[in-house]
Amino acid sequence: MSTPPQNVVVEPDDFNDNDSSLGDDGTSSTASLNSSILDYRKENGRTYHRYRDGKYHFPNDEAENERLDLQHHIFDLSFDGKLGLAPPNDPDAKVGRVLDLGTGTGIWAMDYGDDHPGAEVIGVDLSPTQPQFVPPNVKFEIDDIEDSWTYSQPFDYVHSRMMNTSISNWEEYLRQSFKYLNPGGWLELQEFALPVSDDDTLTEEHALYQSMKYLGEAAAKTNRAFVDLDALKPMMEAAGFVDVAEMRFKWPSNTWPRHPKFKELGAWNYENITTGLQGFLMAALTRGLGWRADEVNVLAAQARKDVGDKSIHAYWPM
Repeated sequence: MSTPPQNVVVEPDDFNDNDSSLGDDGTSSTASLNSSILDYRKENGRTYHRYRDGKYHFPNDEAENERLDLQHHIFDLSFDGKLGLAPPNDPDAKVGRVLDLGTGTGIWAMDYGDDHPGAEVIGVDLSPTQPQFVPPNVKFEIDDIEDSWTYSQPFDYVHSRMMNTSISNWEEYLRQSFKYLNPGGWLELQEFALPVSDDDTLTEEHALYQSMKYLGEAAAKTNRAFVDLDALKPMMEAAGFVDVAEMRFKWPSNTWPRHPKFKELGAWNYENITTGLQGFLMAALTRGLGWRADEVNVLAAQARKDVGDKSIHAYWPM
């Protein structure tokens, strides 16, 4: 399937007003894997990491882990089957050590280890949600990536995905990444911004817009403010990186686009966002803004309807 240009306005497909909705809404030391870490924080029907309790506001339960694996598939579609866009993802790349920051379920690290059996891949996360049986060249550590790193050897490739609202000091995050790279090594950031529309069909009155606005406010209040995508390149250069390249992508909210590739991305992202919204919002808004759980659930339900509305031509800039 051809890859559409990502820097153009995405054209909406023709649709019937009776078919405007996709679906109705339904109701720093490495820690050892001990019982206290596995005793996840239970809150408002979701579970959250116990190690460094409260630093990350998204859940770590089965529903969220399934969503993370689905999200990995959307990246795969966006990159035409590649795990990333930096040279270490080339099939013939000679890569020694690889660090996957915020590894989540570990799916990226395991896929990379399978594709590059000569590489040593380390995935780091606050939650021990990775599988026990992994490729022999892959291992996982429970650690706080905002602590001072203590690795004995540098890396050839550092991979960081979807860390917006999870990092309190991006300048330091990038400095540490630079410090622990071999000369000629690569850092790849795969980040997101809040949803927008090119034709103003997503307005400030929509629940989707409101939900993301409140998420941004909560992130800022908990010292995890959104970083502007345009700020990342100059921050990387200030940290010492050279030859910094940017590539922009668009993840539509549903199947509203006309182009087949964008339509496919939208179908998957609809599932990604609608299954994830409650988890994105619950801890952030209850902890950061003092909302009640029932208020969050109402907002999430309303926002899901907007995500499924094909008359709203929203997308997430990536």
